[in-house]
Amino acid sequence: MTDLSHLIQDPVFKKVGDCARSLGRECYVVGGYVRDAILRRHNKDYDFVTVGSGIELAEAVHKALGRKSHLAVYRNYGTAQVKHRDVELEFVGARKESYNRDSRNPIVEDGTLEDDIARRDFTINAMAISLNPDSYGSLIDLYGGVDDICDRIIRTPLDPDITFSDDPLRMMRAIRFATQLGFDIYPDTLDSIARNAERISIITVERITTELQKIMASPKPSTGWDLLLRTGLLRLIFPELAAMKGVEVVNGRGHKDNFYHTLQVLDNVAEKTDNIWLRWAALLHDIAKPVTKRWDQQIGWTFHNHNFVGSKMVPAIFRRLKLPLGQEMKYVQKLVELHMRPIALVEDEVTDSAVRRLINYAEEDLTDLMTLARADITSKNIAKKQRFLENFDIVDRKFLDIKAKDEDSKFRPALDGFDIMAIFSLPQGKEVGCFMQAMTKAAKDCDIENSADGCLAFVLDMAREKGIEPAGLDKWKESRTADPQPTHTPND
Repeated sequence: MTDLSHLIQDPVFKKVGDCARSLGRECYVVGGYVRDAILRRHNKDYDFVTVGSGIELAEAVHKALGRKSHLAVYRNYGTAQVKHRDVELEFVGARKESYNRDSRNPIVEDGTLEDDIARRDFTINAMAISLNPDSYGSLIDLYGGVDDICDRIIRTPLDPDITFSDDPLRMMRAIRFATQLGFDIYPDTLDSIARNAERISIITVERITTELQKIMASPKPSTGWDLLLRTGLLRLIFPELAAMKGVEVVNGRGHKDNFYHTLQVLDNVAEKTDNIWLRWAALLHDIAKPVTKRWDQQIGWTFHNHNFVGSKMVPAIFRRLKLPLGQEMKYVQKLVELHMRPIALVEDEVTDSAVRRLINYAEEDLTDLMTLARADITSKNIAKKQRFLENFDIVDRKFLDIKAKDEDSKFRPALDGFDIMAIFSLPQGKEVGCFMQAMTKAAKDCDIENSADGCLAFVLDMAREKGIEPAGLDKWKESRTADPQPTHTPND
């Protein structure tokens, strides 16, 4: 018998085992915690199965842990949760399930540990570790979960057709786990998902989108979207994305497969950031290409205004998938609309005015837009790809230069042009501009204190070198004391 007691070192496991023993119950830690502990993945959710009432055991554990723990009971489901420190303890009684074909909600009956393990979705989630005194730490693995972890396989414990027909959400979970863990789905299991894909219609959009969000948060989200396409689920839950698959050829001229291009862009973005909404922008950046695709006898395939049309599609997609319709949606919509701007910019001359327009359009999302634009360069032509990326480097430097210029333009010294004119009795003109330019630079570079006294001393020194008398100094001082002038600079 495999001893995994080293994986349950948290004192709370011993506490739960002691409480179960005091009630005369068997108790096991099961499911995701066992899987992740074997994989050396951190997991703060501890799931416990007891042969008997899970609620009674949760109440006993809550009492044993004291006031710092919090108990929540869900009697309709026969489950309870105890929050303790930074972990969540979930308790349920061992049960067996049967299903009505029109619902994923099971008919639940009391059962044995073996019944409870058999009802679980995948072998890697169908393992348990004993918390009982005579077998503490021993592994119960009835369906080869450890072997499947070693082989990096997602497989159902029982007949996959029954598993997925009973609860079609498990098809989404299989793909999500394969994406998160970098596992393969066992061929029979994958074929079963394709056979049962239509059953996804009984699952609520909210539950489907929860799985999509977990796929999007994975290290390589393209894995999940590709599996959704291959199994036929994608055309049912996200037909606009499925429509991007394929290459049409006319007169020997084709276009790139926009679906797989999109997945490459998504992975490129995922390598750079955990920002899930930027990842959604990558997924949707070319979403309108199928509806804007046209054949032109002169230039071949075109997708005119696909960025603009795509941005108009984003709200409907977010609404249907029950994704947030606030700032997150507007952010994705904005990036989809603007994603062609940086590429168009580098194909033309990179002028200050063009860069400034892009800055004004993108505003605070400029960095994310450039991340998306760089990710969008997926050409297999290495020289072409390198040329685009080098041009993006030029654009980035332009951003910094223009930002520096803008900061300079915002800087104001303590004295303005009217002060200079009054102090030296000068008319508006180049001489005033000369004083202002020198004084502004000195104050900005911190060579002088940016105060009225500091700036006055500077311009008086400068005037002496030029042989200019401060003819209006006394009158200026009097006027400042009586009625200070507003700070603005005349055009010189």
